[in-house]
Amino acid sequence: MEESEAQVDSEHSPPQFELDQSDVYSQFLLHSKAEILAVLRALLKKGAMITVHFDQGHSFLLTSIIGLSADNHEFVLDIGSDEEMNRRALLAERLIFTSLIDKVKVQFSLNKLSSTTSEGRAAFLATVPDTVLRLQRREFYRLSTPIANPVKLKATVRRADDSVMQIELPLTDISGGGVGLMATLDQARLFQRGDTLHECKLMLPDEGLLVATLCVRNLFDVTTRGGSHFARVGCEFVGLPAPRLTMVQRYITRVERERKARVTGMN
Repeated sequence: MEESEAQVDSEHSPPQFELDQSDVYSQFLLHSKAEILAVLRALLKKGAMITVHFDQGHSFLLTSIIGLSADNHEFVLDIGSDEEMNRRALLAERLIFTSLIDKVKVQFSLNKLSSTTSEGRAAFLATVPDTVLRLQRREFYRLSTPIANPVKLKATVRRADDSVMQIELPLTDISGGGVGLMATLDQARLFQRGDTLHECKLMLPDEGLLVATLCVRNLFDVTTRGGSHFARVGCEFVGLPAPRLTMVQRYITRVERERKARVTGMN
């Protein structure tokens, strides 16, 4: 695929959600209040990061559940880091929440958020949704990327002095949900959990250029068998449009098929 073909969809096109494709994913919808509350409690217990999309998918903020009401009718969310985005979220008429629980995608929508306080701090108040999409699919199979000829990602990060710099990092793995990046310990200090990386560029062999927004979900040190040290920066795709997700899935499927063919040929 040529680079231009890989970016046919507009960089500013809103993300597509499985939640809005009820004819395809209806079997994954939860309607039981008990099951829905179990999902919300799992998000709360794990402190899972939640992306809230609004303005027809053109705006988003990052949050997490910090409390559930005693009557199980409402739950409390942390406010985002951007005051203007928080204000716009409170005015939004439809919001879509997306997260992951143990690699299982969770989505639900609400018609509004309200302002509240939690332990003296500003927070969002939301009504427990009537339905929740819980979707575990093959797209979240994590593929370890080649070491000899690594796939690399280019991104813009912000230094401690607020200046910006371009950085290029090799991937350790990729899935339909995101990527793992290999960073030196010094490079890892440029990232914080919850950071959003815009306009990240990832050249997938035989597929083309993938441009995506990433959110940093975790960072941890890794020691190889040879004694080398590096940091793995785990990032989640934010609002990845369907055509780009298809690119990722095709790449994963092809590489895995080629690996199996090599193993079979050795036997």
